[in-house]
Amino acid sequence: MTDTAMTDPTAAHARPIADTAPLGELCIRTLAMPADTNQNGDIFGGWLLSQMDIGGGVFASKLAKSRTVTVAIEAMNFRKPVYVGDLVSVHATLIRVGRTSIAVHLEAWVMRRKEKQFILVTDGKFTYVAIDDNGRPREIPQTGLPNPA
Repeated sequence: MTDTAMTDPTAAHARPIADTAPLGELCIRTLAMPADTNQNGDIFGGWLLSQMDIGGGVFASKLAKSRTVTVAIEAMNFRKPVYVGDLVSVHATLIRVGRTSIAVHLEAWVMRRKEKQFILVTDGKFTYVAIDDNGRPREIPQTGLPNPA
């Protein structure tokens, strides 16, 4: 991933980089640790993607009132690197609820050491499917759901 690709505000489905505060519901917060680094000493993109998927799964399961599984990840925008010691927060916003699926916009924000403002580092669209105890798709109750963004 090049620096240009990570910071390009015109990337598909990307919000403008000037955003200064997370949108959506906080789903997970964790600390980036040395064991999560890539060969350059930055946090591995796969680790960040997995944290986003965990947070999105928590959000989707709460809405579906059942287990959910990830079926698609689209338009990931790696805007800025994550460093060891960054506090990583994943926020979710509902995009759409279908009969068995939930589309979620996820944002990963960091608070760096000695900083006082959050920085948007990654965002993307994740789709989850509600499943029953046998692992088959199940209908999502349509009552009491928040309005999509």
